[in-house]
Amino acid sequence: MPTSKNVLANDVEIKGSIKFSHDLIIDGKIEGEVISDGSLTVGENALIKGEVKTRSVIIFGKVEGNITVAERCELKSNAILVGDIAAGTLAIEEGATFMGQSQVGKKAETKPAFGGAKPQP
Repeated sequence: MPTSKNVLANDVEIKGSIKFSHDLIIDGKIEGEVISDGSLTVGENALIKGEVKTRSVIIFGKVEGNITVAERCELKSNAILVGDIAAGTLAIEEGATFMGQSQVGKKAETKPAFGGAKPQP
């Protein structure tokens, strides 16, 4: 079954949370959370004000908020990100603007390796 790509065009404005399961291309304005197990592409005309939590993200436009992705975060040359990034891998092209902190690398946040035992101080 081929994966579907959904598109929110540049004349779309949404206030509120968006949840999707496959791939989404946003070229409009979003004010609120964007949550998914899929991939997100933020188009060059897009403006997202809010948290982004997806499997992966490619940013051509502007994001004002924190990004948490399980796999890859890419900031293309015209991208503007004002917020923090937590990602498995991070790629920033020359010319991109990033104002925030980044935490990059694989981390065991979803399942404890020792059956839930907490480390002793």
